[in-house]
Amino acid sequence: MISKLTIDKVYEAARIEEVIGDFVQLKKSGSNFKGLSPFTDERTPSFMVSPVKQIWKDFSSGKGGNVVAFLMEHEHFTYPEAIKYLAKKYNIEIEETEQTNEEKEKANERESLYLVSEYAQQYFQETLWDSEQGKAIGLSYFKERGFTEETIKKFKLGYSPDQWDAFTNAATEKGYQLEYLEKSGLTIVKENKQFDRFKGRVMFPIHSMSGRVLGFGGRILATDKKAAKYLNSPESDIYHKSKILYGIFHAKQAVSKEDNCYLVEGYTDVIQFHQAGIENVVASSGTALTPEQIRLINRLTKNITVLFDGDAAGLRASLRGVDLILEQGMNVKVCTFPEGEDPDSFAAKNDYEDIVLYLQENSKDFIQFKASLLVEESKNDPVKKAGTIRDIVNSIAKIPDRIQQEIYVQECSRIMDISEDVLFNTLAQSGKKELQEAGKAYKKQQKAFEVVRNEQKDIEKVDHLHQLERKIIELLLLYGNKAEDFQDLILKNDDKGELVLEPETYSARVFEKIYLDLQQDEVELSNPVFRKIYSELITRLNEDENFAIEGYVNEADADIAGEITSILMDEERYTLHDWGRKNIYVKEKDKNVSPLVSETILHLRCHLIEKRVEALQQQTFEKKDDNQEILEEIMNYHLLKKLLSEKLKRVVN
Repeated sequence: MISKLTIDKVYEAARIEEVIGDFVQLKKSGSNFKGLSPFTDERTPSFMVSPVKQIWKDFSSGKGGNVVAFLMEHEHFTYPEAIKYLAKKYNIEIEETEQTNEEKEKANERESLYLVSEYAQQYFQETLWDSEQGKAIGLSYFKERGFTEETIKKFKLGYSPDQWDAFTNAATEKGYQLEYLEKSGLTIVKENKQFDRFKGRVMFPIHSMSGRVLGFGGRILATDKKAAKYLNSPESDIYHKSKILYGIFHAKQAVSKEDNCYLVEGYTDVIQFHQAGIENVVASSGTALTPEQIRLINRLTKNITVLFDGDAAGLRASLRGVDLILEQGMNVKVCTFPEGEDPDSFAAKNDYEDIVLYLQENSKDFIQFKASLLVEESKNDPVKKAGTIRDIVNSIAKIPDRIQQEIYVQECSRIMDISEDVLFNTLAQSGKKELQEAGKAYKKQQKAFEVVRNEQKDIEKVDHLHQLERKIIELLLLYGNKAEDFQDLILKNDDKGELVLEPETYSARVFEKIYLDLQQDEVELSNPVFRKIYSELITRLNEDENFAIEGYVNEADADIAGEITSILMDEERYTLHDWGRKNIYVKEKDKNVSPLVSETILHLRCHLIEKRVEALQQQTFEKKDDNQEILEEIMNYHLLKKLLSEKLKRVVN
């Protein structure tokens, strides 16, 4: 179990913008940071991070919380794992206890798969460095590829012994269950027999963006025609090959810093580039590029440079990936290597400066690349040339930005020697066709939801009580300890014996004002989460003059922390920034706290009076005989509401 002192050190050291910045490209927005949601597919940033409050909020999915909540949500860490991850990042010593077999059994399935994968990585590494077979076969192979010991350790490369069940036996002896060894794909079980999937292969661990082991790629070294050269882990609860990029963990910071990502095909391409000093590189691991993989890069940069070897057939197939990148609204360049070279071999033969220079000089805009590739195929054939132009226009049509589309049309016109008007007409036809198809899909969807729409005729009413209670929590969170001058209203009889409200000014802290007013009216918040937050806030504010929201969020239960984050970041979302530069001066909200608190409480009182009057009116319907007392009470409430409304400057019917 991790001590509270260690947890406090972690929270104190962790900077939320730094941690989330490893996973999402963040840009300054006033006092906050903004970025694309890592949880949904969006093109307009709605993900906000507040360094001041050390919280984040994703408005597209509704998720939010502190730095630990982000890691738990994004990386599926448990709470202790998130703390350990942060401790490692900020070089904080942390006490760890070895998991017993009983604890391993209690871990949920997903966590069990992670534990098994972590153990497998460790086992394969130790086998590579410590066993005779590992050093003679695995280590020798990596060194022949030109990998240094530092690089081999950096990527945690390993070796699986050339024995049927060496790994499986070692894992089960350590207490890992065969069920999870099979589900992770590390062990194959057939008719009461089990054997290692990666027997006799060098191992490439595949990491998540945070460095967790998701699966493996294994390359066979023996000349076995029946066995696949490369073998990947099968799909599991933690490994989805279409949603992960090899090397993303090691590349994420460089990608964000360089604002560009090099995309290659294989494991060794990534490793050789890293060793050469170019770290902003990832691989699709031999699979066809997917939208999920592109969105992973999109969170770090808008720019992708796809690196191909000189194989013409491979180039043609890879053009589909380029179109997918364009659809995501990203900027794409393409660079090919000389015939017979691929990123791996080219990086191994050249030093850093030469590689960088080659990439700069040979990276082409996708239009230039596609045109040069297709024009060569359609040389002296007008029909093929027309098809080539149509192919290029179809790619341009996938770009969401209209200005970029026009620029690319002009470029295509110049390269292909064809008028812009013809290209724009073809583009319009392509767009019209897509629009028609989208229209058909929309109509089909509307029919599917027609029944649901008919059932939802009643417009959902605004819950005013919920909003008012939420506002009270917001005021406590933002200004709870702030001292203000309040003007209270005391109900008195005037000279004529009529009830009037007389103002009385006094000083108090915001939480004291709210607490005393609600106590006086004997009001208890109806929402259970708000009620819990209110109770805890009043206690903490009363006991600690230096109460800080950050500490409260870090210690709060998940449901409370989520609600607090929502309240605070909703406030941040609509903050106006840098208007003074345009000579527009907006009154700061914290200069207006006293009337804001008073008005909120008055609104709550009016709302509760309305509800009480409704209840009394219902009693008059149910009670057939004398209603005089109830009617007098209703009249008194109406009078009180009128007085409160006058203070709020509201018209009452």
